[in-house]
Formats: sequence, C-alpha cells, structure tokens
Amino acid sequence: QVQLVESGGGLVQAGGSLRLSCAASGRTLSIYRMGWSGWFRQAPGKEREFVARIFWTGAATTYADSVKGRFTISRDNAKNTVYLQMNSLKPEDTAVYYCALGRPSSDADYWGQGTQVTVSS
Repeated sequence: QVQLVESGGGLVQAGGSLRLSCAASGRTLSIYRMGWSGWFRQAPGKEREFVARIFWTGAATTYADSVKGRFTISRDNAKNTVYLQMNSLKPEDTAVYYCALGRPSSDADYWGQGTQVTVSS
C-alpha cells in the first residue's frame, strides 16, 4: 500500500503563487521508482482534469496547455515528495488539486485526499 499526503493549498489573489507538496510513503513505494507522480484538479461541477506529470527517473515532464509557463512540477527523490509550483494564478485555477501515483504506461494507482486551491479575482 502507498499513502499520498498533499499540503500547501489555500486562498490567494489572482496573480499570486502557491506551492503544493505531495509526500508518498508505504511498503510498496519502491515499485514506482520507474513510474510517475502527477497533479490533477477538479473544479465544482466539472470533471477531474490533468495538470502536470513527472517521472521519478529522468527529467520527463508533461503539462496541460492551460498551465504551461505558469506551473512547474518537480520532485525530491530522497524525500519521496513531488511539488507543484503555481505562479500567475488565475480564478479559473480554483479547484481541488489531487496528487496521483502510477506505474509506467498506466493510469494512477493511488490518489491523495486533495487540497483546495482558491484564487480570488
């Protein structure tokens, strides 16, 4: 089993910044060393959508078009933690942000509990 714990959400004005963190732990975490961690978000009344993804080995990252140039995903392998630096936030970024963990070429196996990000105009 693996646990994902997110932190760093909150209320910020448009144009501001937040950094989300997702710490992973668990007995079977090692099988994901070639896998990926990512961030998804779900706004009220909308479906969950992909935000960004990073692999635990190598430098490959992927971003949704809506966040490219504003958000940066990174990781700290020693801490089993992935981060999402969010700059130039917009009201449309308001959502619950979820951390996810998956094996290579597969969907997410684990999800965090979610952290609320609210951007006021």
